[in-house]
Amino acid sequence: MQKEMTTEELALAHSLTLEELENIRSILKREPNYVEIGVFSAMWSEHCSYKSSKKYLNGFPTKAPWVIQGPGENAGVIDIGDGYAAVFKMESHNHPSFIEPYQGAATGVGGILRDVFTMGARPIANMNSIRFASIEGDSETAAKHRFLLRGVVAGIGGYGNCMGVPTIGGETTFEECYAGNNLVNAFTLGLAKADEIFYGKAEGLGNPVMYVGSKTGRDGLGGAVMSSASFTEDSESKRPTVQVGDPFTEKLLLEACLELFKTDLIIGIQDMGAAGLTSSSFEMAGRSGSGMIMHLDKVPAREEGMTPYDFMLSESQERMLICAKKGCEQAIIDIFEKWELDVAVIGEVTGTGNMELFWHGDKVAEVPVQPVSEEAPILDRPVKEPEYLKDIANIKLDKNISNQEAFDTMFSDMEVVDKSWVYSQYDSMVQTNTIEGPGSLDGSSIRIKETGKALAMSADCNTRLCFINPELGAAAAVMESGRNVAMSGARPKAITDCLNFGNPQNPEVMWQFKMACEGIKSACKALSTPVIGGNVSLYNETNGVGVFPTPSIAMVGVNEDANRVLPSRLQENGNTLFLLGDTKGEFGASLYMKKMYDKVAGVHPEVDFKKELALWDTVIDANTSSLLASAKDVNVGGLAVAIAKMAVVGNKGVNVSVELNDSKDIFCESLSRAVVEVKEENIEAFTKIASEKGISYTKIGTVGGDTISINDVTISLENAKDIYFNKFKKVIEQDL
Repeated sequence: MQKEMTTEELALAHSLTLEELENIRSILKREPNYVEIGVFSAMWSEHCSYKSSKKYLNGFPTKAPWVIQGPGENAGVIDIGDGYAAVFKMESHNHPSFIEPYQGAATGVGGILRDVFTMGARPIANMNSIRFASIEGDSETAAKHRFLLRGVVAGIGGYGNCMGVPTIGGETTFEECYAGNNLVNAFTLGLAKADEIFYGKAEGLGNPVMYVGSKTGRDGLGGAVMSSASFTEDSESKRPTVQVGDPFTEKLLLEACLELFKTDLIIGIQDMGAAGLTSSSFEMAGRSGSGMIMHLDKVPAREEGMTPYDFMLSESQERMLICAKKGCEQAIIDIFEKWELDVAVIGEVTGTGNMELFWHGDKVAEVPVQPVSEEAPILDRPVKEPEYLKDIANIKLDKNISNQEAFDTMFSDMEVVDKSWVYSQYDSMVQTNTIEGPGSLDGSSIRIKETGKALAMSADCNTRLCFINPELGAAAAVMESGRNVAMSGARPKAITDCLNFGNPQNPEVMWQFKMACEGIKSACKALSTPVIGGNVSLYNETNGVGVFPTPSIAMVGVNEDANRVLPSRLQENGNTLFLLGDTKGEFGASLYMKKMYDKVAGVHPEVDFKKELALWDTVIDANTSSLLASAKDVNVGGLAVAIAKMAVVGNKGVNVSVELNDSKDIFCESLSRAVVEVKEENIEAFTKIASEKGISYTKIGTVGGDTISINDVTISLENAKDIYFNKFKKVIEQDL
């Protein structure tokens, strides 16, 4: 007969520490039972409680006149004028996507969609940020990551397309640090009336608690705890903790919820995400200081023999918890039954402050809500500056490499070339509001037909910059994401983030996290782009090897006129190109250094928020006055790669001659720069604006011909297009 586990053994098996167990005993004033240990382990997991990161998230700038809801709800909300609000959020599904790429990515999309429509918003745009090891070559790692990438892309497309929400942008990057842990970050933006936002709260004595959506199974059991641990060789055995998604059910749930929101039947609503029924119930009660009774035997089940523990910890998808107004139960049931969804009254709000769980009339758990939902341990983990930073700056670029060789190598790199193989699997035009979708070189834009405005958005992070300097790298990620939005003519308004880091038990990782948070704080404050929500994903490591610091930033901005969305591709032969900003020969963590020297090292480029704002203001104001034909920021690969991209996507040749301190500076990655295209008759008015804003500008060339010529680099337009548009497909399909 198997020996029954002690309470200590149960706690350790649930990734609780013995210190946390003592805290639980103190809260309960008795020994916890099996269900209660499961509840505490989920709610106090890194994934749900942010216990290692909360210390550094405090102090993020979260307020502005246009912010309706900041961090703490299912998604953040900003006022976009004319009585409308944009609701958006970004979250990770890293661990599940490494174990089972299709379902991991698909349910990541499903989860972030629910976070947004739970707030009362109809989702109108998706983006994603996905990162892998190199997919080139015949190595086992390259083959594995081709498989992972194909599965992740299929999962993102499979779910988003079925939901009828366009995927309009994102980024796909490659670094060897992701070999044991690819990253999948999903973003959704929705539209709502500014005065019709719904919140995740449960209050009002006797108000019923209702379950709606799919039936509960055992899929995803323990997912929040699994996502709060590092990977090892046997991590693929964790497939049962990956949820299984059904986008067709979620589409019904979306429409049923939006119909419900037009009524006056509910107090609050919460998505069942990580930790399922546990997190949704405790968070709803915790926000209002209420208690709750739930009868778990009344929860719709799709498997036989499920236990109270299974019901509380399952992460089955497409489910919501509702706090209804008393007496409105039947009206709510009618709505969800009309949409052929499960619906049941499973409990009620109480004034006890406790969560009381019943199973066929017997009480199986009773836990105070506040200590679980609002008072999870906040850890003060040790921090230590990483050893690798001590000699990382002393790199000399002294090889005799021609600019032509460097360009040919960099322009064909997987990070640079077009990813149409990826984004062509996403429906980017459904809902018919997409103005600039995937394949756009900077921000993506979507029309708000109710107001005539447009929303621009971009998801970005240069992880190499974050590796050599987490603080400045994170600040640069905010700047880059905002710059992409500004290049479309929109004013950047707010960010949501997804902070992907390694093992928080490693003091060097916590130092990276701490410094990255400082960088985000300083950038968002200086650029007036508050943080309105986000996600932290830690333990992104396998066998002790962690990922580069990867604070992904999604920026959203408002363009006052949807007819003035500025493209990033060359428009017309004969137009003049200007370089805005200063080129300083900065190569730290650049693509040039990675490709030519096989190193991620050097000194981070200068960060100057005033210059960044001056760049934004120049492009936005010039676009408002219809003075620009196109604009593209200068980032990975430097000026030469930026101009070549504008040329191939616009199908126009270009002749550029620019004076620099060193010939290879056409590849340097100084920040706060952009290339703009101006018609001859608009040059005087444009340069006047640039001068007024205090940004340096240099006339560098003209549009036209069938060749891309940038100083001593030359390539035919047709050859460049072949490389840019076809290289990725050849690589990703090489073993199919």
